[in-house]
Amino acid sequence: MSKKPFSLQTSLIHSHGVDKETGAVSTPLHHATTFHQQDFDQYGTYDYSRSGNPTRKTVEETIAELEGGVRGFAFSSGMAAISTSFLLLSSGDHVLVSEEVYGGTYRMITEVLTKFGIAYSFVNMKDLHEVACSIKHNTKVIYMETPSNPLLNITDIEGVVKLAKANGCLTFLDNTFMTPLLQRPISLGVDVVLHSATKFLAGHSDVLAGLAVTGNEEIARKLAFLQNSFGAVLGVQDCWLLLRGLKTLHVRLKESSESAYKIATFLEKRKEVEEVYYPGLSYHPGREIQVRQAEGPGAVLSFRLKGEEEVKQLIQNVNIPVFAVSLGAVESILSYPSRMSHASMPKAERERRGITDGLLRLSVGLENVDELIKDLQNGLDSIQKINRNKVINL
Repeated sequence: MSKKPFSLQTSLIHSHGVDKETGAVSTPLHHATTFHQQDFDQYGTYDYSRSGNPTRKTVEETIAELEGGVRGFAFSSGMAAISTSFLLLSSGDHVLVSEEVYGGTYRMITEVLTKFGIAYSFVNMKDLHEVACSIKHNTKVIYMETPSNPLLNITDIEGVVKLAKANGCLTFLDNTFMTPLLQRPISLGVDVVLHSATKFLAGHSDVLAGLAVTGNEEIARKLAFLQNSFGAVLGVQDCWLLLRGLKTLHVRLKESSESAYKIATFLEKRKEVEEVYYPGLSYHPGREIQVRQAEGPGAVLSFRLKGEEEVKQLIQNVNIPVFAVSLGAVESILSYPSRMSHASMPKAERERRGITDGLLRLSVGLENVDELIKDLQNGLDSIQKINRNKVINL
């Protein structure tokens, strides 16, 4: 696919063009699992759908163009993309990981990679000195997640990339929260960019998908081999839904990000809220870096209440956000990391990272922001009322 001199906003709509045979503006679904070969000794582009499919190829070319990579890969889930990328490692290798990482990634690293003789270390990736001191002679991958899930901490991508290159390491980066609209890690030197496309890219809570992109031809060749060998590819129906979701990514993310900022500024003024985590707030410790390496703070924020009792009270008194796992959808999603996204992480490890029983994560959707704020206000007022009654009863 030739590169077009368009903005990302325009490329989201037109990157996969129209069907050359029919002129259809919607990508055809090729449900075929096998493809007839015209010649005995010269096979065509496609032979078996695990190895390649025209519909999936469109998704892969689209994400590669959006991220500025040479090749993209579509997988059956975000964890399938992450797990397959980790197969670039070998027994005896070491991976250095951001200590605030998605719970599924934590589980994969600590309980699966170790079975294959791959060691790991978690590090505070906000501190480049700590990162530098944690690199070992056998470190092969430095894994970043920025903003981090769920505390929205920021990693200096270029700083980590420089350390990695100086020590012969690859860099992986989970770009789910930002998408290529807000952050393009390959342009900052990252080797492999990963997405849970289930989230903002698809955007409608109806697709399970993962993506990987690289700007390095040799890594692309290896990932293609691993994708075909491991086989966790994205089905064509989900490919089509993902392509449809991508067309509205710009308008969805813009609207949700603007609403997220308004909600964050509301929450920071409430005394029931002990802390708000959002890179768009002026006092966020990583804001300066975020402004330098990204185009915005995104549509996800977290906030801390006193404890589990307050969380329960809030959940019971809000009506608009769904209380569920996941994020990045048209509906606002309120999540409880200690019981949901990071439940697989031991309690002591969660609390050491600041993922306490009072922490909530809010992925802001497309509802009317004033109604969202009013709904959250009602939930917080209910906490205030309970606390007031406790004081009276004392």
